[in-house]
Amino acid sequence: MAVKRVNEEPAYILHRYDWSESSLVLECFTRHRGRVALVAKGVKKPTSNFRPVLLALQPLRLSWGIAGEGGSDIHTLKSAEWVGGHTMPVGGGLLSGLYLNELLMRLLAREDPFANLFDIYAGVVRVLATDHGDVLEPVLRAFELLLLRELGLLPSLAAQTLSLQPLQPATRYVLVPDAGLREAHGQDRAGLTGAQWEALEEALSAANPYPAVLRACVLCAGELKVQLRTLLQHHCGQPVLRTRQLMMDIQSL
Repeated sequence: MAVKRVNEEPAYILHRYDWSESSLVLECFTRHRGRVALVAKGVKKPTSNFRPVLLALQPLRLSWGIAGEGGSDIHTLKSAEWVGGHTMPVGGGLLSGLYLNELLMRLLAREDPFANLFDIYAGVVRVLATDHGDVLEPVLRAFELLLLRELGLLPSLAAQTLSLQPLQPATRYVLVPDAGLREAHGQDRAGLTGAQWEALEEALSAANPYPAVLRACVLCAGELKVQLRTLLQHHCGQPVLRTRQLMMDIQSL
């Protein structure tokens, strides 16, 4: 069977699990090939050169072999190089990074490339590795919005979804799974005004959307968190996101 090779592909590791006593399967997010599964043979051995390199939330360049037609969708890792540029996130930054990894694991199909989303993710990880302070919440909300839009899971935020009626600037609206954007009712939590939703839509439509969306999220990150939490969990399905449950458990302590 013919084997092709992918060389020095920009990548991040999203998740890892046992393949054998000495090997791991790595679920990776790559720039040009999307989410791919690679088996790292012998990586658990103390002498493996891969051990100090294959870490989550670190920029890597990976090379692997691809079997010919009819081969496995789990490929064999050939080489891994740490690109460098920032340290490992810690504390809240680490937990937030693992949360983003879980979202990508749940929502991205294998080998469906999203180069723009990869670049945005790389920028977010760099922020998480710094003393990010109050910017953390807007950064997470911006990534969630851009992820949903890239995957076609976010309706237009410039009109009510079912009626296509225009938004009123001072009226509050909520984002509901399977119903999109609608006017808020008395029992709804944390709706945004029509003006805020329209500002987010304008930012999402910008030529370079990430900085524009980040600026828009600064003004409404708290209210937006409630809206996106429900929508993301709906599309991720059950069970509840493990990192989100861990965040809630830590907050309860």
